[in-house]
Amino acid sequence: MLVACGTSETDSSSSDSGNETEDTTEETSGSEGAEESEEASEEASSVAGNTYTVATDSNFQPFEYMNPDTQELEGFDIDLISAVAEEAGFEIEFETMNFDGLLGSMRTGKHDIGIAGISITDERKETIDFSDKYYDSGLILAVPKDSDIESIEDIDGHKVGARQGSTSEQYLQNNTNAEVSAFPEIVTAYMDLEAGRLDAVLYDLPNVQYYIKENASDTLKTVGDVLEGQPYGIAFPKDSELVEPVNEALATIKESGKYAEIYKKWFGTEPPQ
Repeated sequence: MLVACGTSETDSSSSDSGNETEDTTEETSGSEGAEESEEASEEASSVAGNTYTVATDSNFQPFEYMNPDTQELEGFDIDLISAVAEEAGFEIEFETMNFDGLLGSMRTGKHDIGIAGISITDERKETIDFSDKYYDSGLILAVPKDSDIESIEDIDGHKVGARQGSTSEQYLQNNTNAEVSAFPEIVTAYMDLEAGRLDAVLYDLPNVQYYIKENASDTLKTVGDVLEGQPYGIAFPKDSELVEPVNEALATIKESGKYAEIYKKWFGTEPPQ
């Protein structure tokens, strides 16, 4: 498959002057607003009717995964970008790949759009453009239920899994003395944790919670605080013409209630305000 102070004077001349300044400011502001609106409309119209490639993952439930029965991509991100594309008036074609390859494809411009629970970070923004945020996340530790590990402070010297190219791998390397193992697919890390080959796994909160709920409620648990709270964004190559139209469409589906509908479908609750 393929987020001027002023003062008041008592004399009449000063009062008149203030009104004139205010009127001029309103006219200027209105003019600038009209220009910005016109530019945004031009960008939106320039992408309407086009077909763009979307790089995504196939193993990050509940955001994106391959349904084993239908062999179709499903998940929150898939529904979200499909709704955004429909609102903005363009077509999309999905292509799945490993997460680190996805980030590389954004840097090189191989694909037009990337969506896979991608955290917006200052480092990534140097080489990749992002939409406004669409989901707030963070990192959490998963450990066996009988583990003595209670927080991130306890993992030094332990074998800890993460996802290759993710913020969890970076966090472990920069902030701990753990023995880090990075996996192209995070499910492999969870399975190694259950098999005793790892002592802990650090990864994105919603995915850790989803995996434990669906597959390991009797064997794994989360411990410690949520770390590195970072929002997810839709990614683009630098200077992409799609950023503004996608942001406009994202804002529209939030206002219309479509975003809340998709969120509730996959997470079972209303989105946070």
